[in-house]
Amino acid sequence: MNAPLSRSTLTDVVYVDPKAARPEDRRGPFRPERLISARERRSGEMFVRLFRSIDLIALVAFALLSAKSVAPFGFSIAPLGNIFPFIAATGALYWMLEAGGLYRFGRRGRVWKQLLKLVCVFTAAYVIAAFFAQFSVNDYAVDTAIRIWAMVSLCFFMLLHLLWWSLIDRWRRQGKLIPSIVIVGATRHAEKLVEAAIAERHVNILGIFDDRLARNPSAIAGVPVLGDVQSLLSHKITPYVDQIVVALDTSAKARVKSTVEKLRSLPNEVSLFIDVDMDSPTARQAAWSRVADIPLARVSGISEDDRRAMLKRAQDLIIGTLALFIFAPLMLVVAALIKLDSPGPVFFRQRRHGFNNEAIMVWKFRSMYTHLTDHTAAQQVTKGDPRVTRIGRFIRKTSIDELPQLFNVLAGEMSLVGPRPHAIGMKTGPDESARLVAEYAWRHRMKPGVTGWAAIKGSRGPLDNADDVRRRIALDVEYIERHSLWFDLYIMAMTIPCLAGDAKTVR
Repeated sequence: MNAPLSRSTLTDVVYVDPKAARPEDRRGPFRPERLISARERRSGEMFVRLFRSIDLIALVAFALLSAKSVAPFGFSIAPLGNIFPFIAATGALYWMLEAGGLYRFGRRGRVWKQLLKLVCVFTAAYVIAAFFAQFSVNDYAVDTAIRIWAMVSLCFFMLLHLLWWSLIDRWRRQGKLIPSIVIVGATRHAEKLVEAAIAERHVNILGIFDDRLARNPSAIAGVPVLGDVQSLLSHKITPYVDQIVVALDTSAKARVKSTVEKLRSLPNEVSLFIDVDMDSPTARQAAWSRVADIPLARVSGISEDDRRAMLKRAQDLIIGTLALFIFAPLMLVVAALIKLDSPGPVFFRQRRHGFNNEAIMVWKFRSMYTHLTDHTAAQQVTKGDPRVTRIGRFIRKTSIDELPQLFNVLAGEMSLVGPRPHAIGMKTGPDESARLVAEYAWRHRMKPGVTGWAAIKGSRGPLDNADDVRRRIALDVEYIERHSLWFDLYIMAMTIPCLAGDAKTVR
């Protein structure tokens, strides 16, 4: 079993007395001034991946405009030799931009190297286009068009990639592109991780947790030890963590197994550190393959496919905007009726759990009397609940009260389809719902939704007992494992028929 760190054996470790240290020292060497939630960080990464799509659109547009000059009567009747040079050059450019690493934007990269790579890539594309121009009908006109295309498109892409670079630099300084982790285990493995992270600066380590607090220092290489594993389960830092890295000695199988089982209840991805020769610069560089290329093996949580995440976000933006436009007249009428029915604001906002246990403010139409509103859902709604207004009964029954959550969708805090967001501290009977099922937080491994698989399967409204909670969690986890673009469209299509036929559920 791995021995705990001690002050006598680690002479190069920086120890910080929590009572004597300044606040900036307690934050550790990685902690940014402003913590960025995992949801915000993933949104930033998603926009970075859109650069490639924008470049492709620009490449095709320049090729079409240039080819048009040598095919004035249309592409369908133009000689293939006149337009093929532009087709070949565009295809080669798209491949070379990717293969040349022009979308990696490394922390140690330099903008002048990016521009130099662009010059080399476009020069190679020009050579390819010029080669195929030899087979054109009018080689002089095609040669002229190719030269103009190469110069204009190169200038445009240099300006475009300068913009990309400035955006990346800004987002990186804001912490939106730097993954954040916490380490479980104040061990020598953790020390190696911290030292490697300090050397590479590709990851933020927000803190360390260990069950053996009495035998461990208050910090490792400046990274503070924040508590034991049990405290991590409810720690306020978890929404800002991309991965939890278990840095225990893998030979201590019982301790590793027990720790991983505890962490499985969190929505965060949990990975096991695999020890390598971190003292060798070559081995260390090769080892950064997961979060900032740290050698990790995922043991819990889900790793969301980037393309699928981009499609889901695009779906939310397109359909969400369309839905807001369609339902805007109805929402205005409902807002007026709420004001006429009872005094108080039109909207009701409630703190609920979002992705990765992040606390978000969810918008709804107010359906209760203002002085009786329940922001913590300590008492769930019952049939004939006197707290609910007259118009409130109608909008709750028809789920019209949920329509303002389209604003949460457009803001990126929610999705159109996903596990329904529960109020923080919501109770089922006398107990907090989150404590009735060990896997409760698994539903937070995805953004909450305006509608969801559980909702159309009949699990909507109050949760009266532990069995109701377990059924909803099981349906939410099933959706997370199955979700896709077509599955989301099916759930959206079934939402209104299911709600219309659900007359028994109390909301």
